[in-house]
Amino acid sequence: MKQKSILTWAISAIVYLGVIIGGYTVYANLDNDDDHGETHETANVSEDKSLNEQAHNDNHTGQRSDGNEHSAHEAPTESEVVTNVKYEDGLMAIDVKDQDQDSPELEISHEKIMHLIIVSADLEDYYHLHPEENGNGRYTLTFDLPENSYKAFVDIKPKNLAYKVSPIELHVGEGHGDHKENSLKVDTNLTKIINEKTVELTTTELGINKDVTLNFDTKGNTPEPYLGALGHVVILDEKGEKFVHVHPSSEEETQFETQFDKPGIYKIWGEFKFGGKVNTYPFVIEVK
Repeated sequence: MKQKSILTWAISAIVYLGVIIGGYTVYANLDNDDDHGETHETANVSEDKSLNEQAHNDNHTGQRSDGNEHSAHEAPTESEVVTNVKYEDGLMAIDVKDQDQDSPELEISHEKIMHLIIVSADLEDYYHLHPEENGNGRYTLTFDLPENSYKAFVDIKPKNLAYKVSPIELHVGEGHGDHKENSLKVDTNLTKIINEKTVELTTTELGINKDVTLNFDTKGNTPEPYLGALGHVVILDEKGEKFVHVHPSSEEETQFETQFDKPGIYKIWGEFKFGGKVNTYPFVIEVK
């Protein structure tokens, strides 16, 4: 009788132990499933976050893809770079600083780190120069500039900084020419001959805030590559304040596209290279 009781107790203990082990196994499996579900959900959240961050970065990068977050027809409202131009005894000196008075890194644009455009007060004389970097944000060039009053335009591409090209007053010698409003006269003939090379300007309809095509017919003379393009075009309004530097819309044609945001008289300089020499063709047009 005693042996039977012991046997009964042993069987009960084994059954009880089995129930405990089985229950723990079920609980562990359920807990493990929950862990897997939480890990998968976290991975999805991380993936979504990563994609959202990438989209944000792509949009932000797109705004400054060329080091300047403004399109060819849209100038920044505020420049993050300040330029200063001085001329003395045949030496042209340009200082370039950011808002912290540091020297910003400039990107190469059409084979040059800087394009310096200088025009006389009456918009008659025109110079396209390329100063070289001397360090610490200083760029210099030796050049003989006749006595006159000028406006200088420092055309650069600061890396990751907004920049707006603005006119800088420059006076050389005592004979300062004064700029007069409406001093430009609209050309009735848009065919010019420079160094025996003829160029004729034709345009699509001139209007405000619309794409305008400037076509320069070189009369069968193919221009030589100049600063990485078939030509360059600079446009100023009659006050010499609104500056536009335009490059060809294709590598095979001397066509340029631009926009005019205000009516008025504009002067256009088309630069083309023939026989190793750069000819500058001036045209005056009116946009109504």
